[in-house]
Amino acid sequence: MDNNPFLNAQQQIDDAAKYSDCDSEIIKVLKEPQRVIEVSIPIEMDNGKVEIFKGYRSQHNNYRGPYKGGIRYHPGVNVDEVKALSAWMTFKCATVDIPFGGGKGGVIVDPHKLSEHELKHLTQGYIDKIFDLIGPEKDIPAPDVYTNAQTMAWIMDEYSHIARVHSPAVVTGKPLENEGSLGRDTATAQGAAYVLYEYLQTVEKKLENTSVAIQGFGNAGAHLAKILYDSGFKIIAVSDSKGAIFSTDGLDPRAIEEHKEKTGSVKNFKGTKNIPADDILTLKVDVLVPAALENVITNKNATKIKAGCILEVANGPTTPEADEILEKKKIDIIPDILANAGGVTVSYFEWVQNLSRFYWSAEEVDSKLKSKMESAFSDIHNFAKKKKITYRQAAFALAINRIGKAVKNRGILN
Repeated sequence: MDNNPFLNAQQQIDDAAKYSDCDSEIIKVLKEPQRVIEVSIPIEMDNGKVEIFKGYRSQHNNYRGPYKGGIRYHPGVNVDEVKALSAWMTFKCATVDIPFGGGKGGVIVDPHKLSEHELKHLTQGYIDKIFDLIGPEKDIPAPDVYTNAQTMAWIMDEYSHIARVHSPAVVTGKPLENEGSLGRDTATAQGAAYVLYEYLQTVEKKLENTSVAIQGFGNAGAHLAKILYDSGFKIIAVSDSKGAIFSTDGLDPRAIEEHKEKTGSVKNFKGTKNIPADDILTLKVDVLVPAALENVITNKNATKIKAGCILEVANGPTTPEADEILEKKKIDIIPDILANAGGVTVSYFEWVQNLSRFYWSAEEVDSKLKSKMESAFSDIHNFAKKKKITYRQAAFALAINRIGKAVKNRGILN
């Protein structure tokens, strides 16, 4: 099998379905998106020339609530990628038991090559094309790769402008000044940390000096590095798209962040060794954190992985073939649909606050996030232990059960 992320997602569903209570007819429904939208977005560039950008939105499943999922701006965006990501969102929302289905969007673009003015017009053009299919009760986008709070503010503004009504709940991950939620910027990382703490306590491992390698020093990876560092973990390696650095003495993530802001990369940080970016995946560490793009752990490198466990902060970083290899090596994988669900959980909190127009303190958000993530891990750990299956199989099977019950109760297949 090639590393087609949508085929991988379907295989993960099939692999877990046998441990669920759902019949095969419901599984068939859950393996396909309900709708996939492709749009062409013409933009007048700063030089006066018109460029055409291709955009997508996959709406996988809304049986438990409105579609929910990010929008990414990346040159590698393709239809199979957004279909896979929308499917993972469906199962992710069910895993942490929040009332959303899965969606995902993307535009094929290298945002680093566009000015802020061009990015704003690209965002407006994309929303103009999909306006009828999104909304607070239909489909609620969020930030993803190379999109951020500013992008979300543009989306809210464009949607509100077309709808002629102030509509903050159409999108999450907004700036605080535009009715965003406290804690949203660190939610993915904080949620992952809470799950990791629970896992390590379950396997009776001390948190202090637990060694960690983080592949992907972007928003989630950098925030997680700081959270774990402050909790006594030892960050021995980090990487970005340009390379990786390693030090057995440990790294200060805040100092690395300053270095990256100045130089554009984590490479050449004083007192560390530069290593090839891919080598970070095969270091001997207690915790390996893939926090970049999908399909980085494959059958080609899984045999070389020496980590005690893998915390999947990226979406779909491990292929099904690699899963089998790692299971035989007895390396626990805390799957993406649990590990990185803190982002969509606090997005849900933001949406609730937007609809009620009542806003919570940072402490309230964090307390609710902690409770959700710990409860989800407990459910998955107990199910995995009972069925003698992996955490991924348990997470998908539990999610399938929750979605399947919603399908049956609504009589959708009757």
